[in-house]
Amino acid sequence: MIITPPPIAIPATPADPRRAAFEANKLSKRLHRQVGQAIADFNMIEAGDRIMVCLSGGKDSHALLDVLLSLRERAPVNFDIVAVNLDQKQPGFPADVLPAYLKRRGVPFRIEEQDTYSIVKQHIPEGQTMCSLCSRLRRGILYRVARELGATKIALGHHRDDMVVTMLINMFFGGRLKGMPAKLVSDDGRHVVIRPLAYVAETDLQRWAEHRGFPIIPCTLCGSQNDLQRVQVKQMLHEWERRYPGRSDNMLHAMAHVTPSHLLDRKLYPFATLQATGVADAGGDKAFDDEPCAVSTPPGRMVLDLQGHPNLED
Repeated sequence: MIITPPPIAIPATPADPRRAAFEANKLSKRLHRQVGQAIADFNMIEAGDRIMVCLSGGKDSHALLDVLLSLRERAPVNFDIVAVNLDQKQPGFPADVLPAYLKRRGVPFRIEEQDTYSIVKQHIPEGQTMCSLCSRLRRGILYRVARELGATKIALGHHRDDMVVTMLINMFFGGRLKGMPAKLVSDDGRHVVIRPLAYVAETDLQRWAEHRGFPIIPCTLCGSQNDLQRVQVKQMLHEWERRYPGRSDNMLHAMAHVTPSHLLDRKLYPFATLQATGVADAGGDKAFDDEPCAVSTPPGRMVLDLQGHPNLED
């Protein structure tokens, strides 16, 4: 059963100093612009859609619901939103928090109670990663709920960093060049899954959650497993980003600009039958430029000349 409470206004937060208000407004504009751009780029939401927003209680899904509700007010098409939370019966889970919050926001919602916690604890030995089994159980339940609700799209709260980390995990540990798509058809072929936060940085979501005061519920099932591959890769990515700001954005950009002829997948490019055509191709391979001997640098910086000797640029 869907609970559709009457809209209740949420009191505004106390006025912040002018600088904090300016930063919050700038963050809000960036979040809404990035989410709106992702929705447009991948045609995530169409007229008449019923969007099932999976609300875990974490900062990401809270921000997803919050931004979608705001965008819906000025969207060029009409669509419905229903929030769904899966209560997995984790010990100490505050079952009253999300229903109270969603009632205050006036959001139709459904709380699905399924004791997947006991199943996972029963089948996964202590100390081993629980995410795989937990994800499969959760996915099957949410697909069923989506059918029962008549949802046309399932919205998940994965963000830019999740997508980049997933690609790196698949490369490092799975030997595959595979990421996390912004839009896909579910593995049972019945649902379209969307990730409207695909362009959003996790740090921005954290700041937005603090600004908006979301009632955050931590995951005690898998969130405390600090040895997970995802945790390790995420820490590595954060260190890269600290030393070289913009690296995460570059990797996300690379995921959207693939050159099959410069990879090794013979199913994507006909390497076996490749022949010289005698016709110049501006986008073709420049074989001896794979390791450039010079880089674009500001005046006065050291570069290498064509023979690999250092020169000082004027």
